[in-house]
Amino acid sequence: MSATGPVPIRMTNDYLFRALLQRSNSALKGLICSLLHLDDKNVTSVRITNPIELGTPVDAKKFFLDIKISLNNQSIVHLEMQVVNQYNWTERSLSYLCRTFDSLKSGEEYQLVKPVVQIGLLDYTLFSECPEFYATYKFRNVKNHHLYSDKLRLCVVDLSRIDLATDEDKFYQIDYWALLFKSATWEEIKMLAKDNSYIADAASTVYQLSQDELIRLQCEAQEDYYRTQLGLKHEIDKWKTSTAELTDRVQELSSKNEVLASEKRQLLAWAIEHGYQQN
Repeated sequence: MSATGPVPIRMTNDYLFRALLQRSNSALKGLICSLLHLDDKNVTSVRITNPIELGTPVDAKKFFLDIKISLNNQSIVHLEMQVVNQYNWTERSLSYLCRTFDSLKSGEEYQLVKPVVQIGLLDYTLFSECPEFYATYKFRNVKNHHLYSDKLRLCVVDLSRIDLATDEDKFYQIDYWALLFKSATWEEIKMLAKDNSYIADAASTVYQLSQDELIRLQCEAQEDYYRTQLGLKHEIDKWKTSTAELTDRVQELSSKNEVLASEKRQLLAWAIEHGYQQN
């Protein structure tokens, strides 16, 4: 609580995000209860089933920072932080969801399959045409909206649009968690920690993690990776802009050619009508 000034690494860093939830079961429980609208009294067990050895180097080719969680030993929650738009989240999240759902062992009945929730915390807007802070997707009939099954669910938190949080989002303090992950200073974090004991535990854990040199090095490596990804995204966006401008120019010239061709046909018809010879 005595920490001041800027935080060394924000919690949108997916390595720090995982380290936090793996180190603090209290923070993990609080976040899951908030996102899934659960009363913490009804959550008896929440544990990460794919833990990592914190502080060890990450091989990007073999390693993913997504988190698989067993909730009350009855359902599975798949959680991931992503700050760079790689333009594949819809397909990626569906892949995670279906892969995790297909967990029955040989000989088990289909009715025993556990419900799965895929939650993505994204630092960008997934669907620019319909921005939303916290969105939930289920499988429903397209005509009458009847729920097909409640065992598959996709959730998306847009960390860049906290301003769109609804009263329901605020009631479950999902906006508090989003503000925590985006906080740039310890002063901001301490303000949030005043009103939420789970966030207070998260803040304390993050402070401890930030003092661990090995963990800090891995977080910094992730930051370097983000910068590379953002640089590539910037170049892709520039290419898309150039391509769009070129397409617009081609369409403009094509329209002018059509106008000129039409005028030429009209002039030729007028010439023929008035007895002029075609040159």
